[in-house]
Amino acid sequence: MRITRLHATDFRRYRELDVEFAAGLTVIRGPNEAGKTTIQRAIELALTRRVTSASADLEAYRPWDADPDARPTIRLEFEQEDDDGLQTGVLEKAFRAAKGTVRLHYDGQAISDPTLADQIMAELTGIPTEAFFRSTASVRHHEVADLARDEGALRDRLQASISGGDRGTSRARKRLEKALFDLNTKGDKNPGKLKVAEIAVAQEAAAVDQGEQALAQLERDRDTLAGARIRRTDTEAILAEHRSMLEKARTSERLRAERDTAQERAARLDEAVKVRDHIAHLKQTYPARDPLPALRVAVERLRAVEGRIRELMAALADEVDIHYELGTPEPGSWRPAAIASFIAILIGLLVAVPSAIGYLAGRTSLIVGLALVGVGAILAYLSIRQHLRAIAHSNARQFREHEINRRLRGRSQIQVELRQADADRVAGLAALELPDVAAAEDLLARQTEHVDEIVRLTARLDGLAGGIPPETLADLRDKSSLEIEQKNHALEALGPIASEPRARERLEVDVHDAEAAFERARDDESMARARAETNGVDAEAIAGHAERLATWRDQLAGLQRRARVYELALRAIEQAEQATMRTVTSYLEKHMVADLSRITDGRYQRVRVDDKTLDIAVFAPELGDWIDVRALSQGTVDLVFLAARIGLVRLITGDRRPPLIFDDPFVTLDDDRAARALTILREISKDFQVIYLTCSNRYDGAADSVRELDGPTVVDRGEPATVA
Repeated sequence: MRITRLHATDFRRYRELDVEFAAGLTVIRGPNEAGKTTIQRAIELALTRRVTSASADLEAYRPWDADPDARPTIRLEFEQEDDDGLQTGVLEKAFRAAKGTVRLHYDGQAISDPTLADQIMAELTGIPTEAFFRSTASVRHHEVADLARDEGALRDRLQASISGGDRGTSRARKRLEKALFDLNTKGDKNPGKLKVAEIAVAQEAAAVDQGEQALAQLERDRDTLAGARIRRTDTEAILAEHRSMLEKARTSERLRAERDTAQERAARLDEAVKVRDHIAHLKQTYPARDPLPALRVAVERLRAVEGRIRELMAALADEVDIHYELGTPEPGSWRPAAIASFIAILIGLLVAVPSAIGYLAGRTSLIVGLALVGVGAILAYLSIRQHLRAIAHSNARQFREHEINRRLRGRSQIQVELRQADADRVAGLAALELPDVAAAEDLLARQTEHVDEIVRLTARLDGLAGGIPPETLADLRDKSSLEIEQKNHALEALGPIASEPRARERLEVDVHDAEAAFERARDDESMARARAETNGVDAEAIAGHAERLATWRDQLAGLQRRARVYELALRAIEQAEQATMRTVTSYLEKHMVADLSRITDGRYQRVRVDDKTLDIAVFAPELGDWIDVRALSQGTVDLVFLAARIGLVRLITGDRRPPLIFDDPFVTLDDDRAARALTILREISKDFQVIYLTCSNRYDGAADSVRELDGPTVVDRGEPATVA
């Protein structure tokens, strides 16, 4: 099959792409980001990808500036040679996930079924899957060495190319491996059928054994349940008896407490009645007829009058005592001394001052003058002292005269006050009908004590009665006495338990022990009942398990036979594949040698391919030994694997001719090797359409057609970024 035209819309950088291809070698040249890989990917998707695919990579193929609803659409125009001559066809795919559509026009048919369209394209190209296409006929320069991308499809195609028919050995192998996996898986989460059958056999066998044991256990559990019921009934009766006795003991204890309370209340009420009667008697026998406050005021008044009388009588008992001092200075006796001191001082100054100034000569005059001044000063001091003493004597004499006059005037007034106070005392005693103040004091003391006794008894009555009206105390006392008699009769009716000391404590211990025994008996009964009820195995259930056990054993034997058959078939397929791979490796070794020798100019002329892994080794003339091809330079590695790919395509596709797409696999080659490799591609292009994608123009001369792509021209006109 040869592609004549590719048309794509909304695919990667192209909103619309239209490219024509030659029947032989077409070189598509352009700079980086010109869209060469986009053309290769578009052809791969159109030939191998289902239009209803929901793969995430399809979303990435939408152009950045496309509408949100835009999706890739690819259209291929192609030619196919068959027995009837040259046929043309058109394949158009719109990739829209579940809404994707396909249109295939070929051999007079219009096909829109995605599955059928993909089958027809696989038959025309000999390419079954996308992974197989990229492992063989569609080569990227960084994937040249990737031969085993789809190993199953590769093995099928190899088997078909050798045996002449596609028997789907890889699918059969996978189905056998999956069937064996499903049979032999030993995992706990997803066990295989064999393990399921083995587990079922083991479970049913265990169920049968457990059922027989359960029947024997059921009989033992029923016997245990009967005994537990008897023990529970006995302990329940004992517990009921102990509880009845405990209730009587508690009742007797309560009755005794109530009786004691009634006795205490009756005694308290009886005493309250006595106190009430005593208070009534005291209120009728006060010592004084006057109330205590009035009596206290009258006695206080008598006390004050009595005290005043004693004060007045003491004042009258005092005598007037007058003394006169002898040698009292006469008034004016200080004056002669004062006059003499003045004259002496004046004369002394008259004599001393001129001498001191210098009017008079001689020290005698100065000394005489100063002596006279001193004498005058002494006389002045004596005259002043005598004058002060005269003033003091005069004041004292005046005070004594005043005191004598006052005392003489107050004696008569005291006598009058004394007579008035005595009259008040007599009137107060007459009002109290008492002979003297001492009798009044005694009456006040007795009245106070009488009132205090009433107050004390009233407080005691309040404490005893607790606010109960005094007139009802006797009735309440009688009721308490009646209640005491009733409690005594009730205690007698309870029998000996009422008089037994600490009966309640003893019976509480007995009840506690009986309750514990009853709980144990009830738990034993419950456990026995639970064991009997949960043991639901019967003879029918055991028979069912036995039947299922036989069925599972038959199934297990059948599955084991099936596993042996699968293993034999898988070994046969593996042996056939090994024979196929040996044929393939022989074919590759024979056809790779010529291409590799021409490209390397005779440097490498021997090739060996592993029939299990397809690993390639070459004979290194320098070492004289075989080395893995990956140990060589990258350019040589690319050449070896490119020759292997070409050989595989020739072998696998047989009479079919898929287009060969190369994304510059010679980029690592020097000019000489690239020219020789291009010569091989020219020869291959006679049978296969070759589409070569490159950035270099060194292949233009050998191409049947050259398509040049323009690189991107849009640049960022924004401000350059600055580094902080």
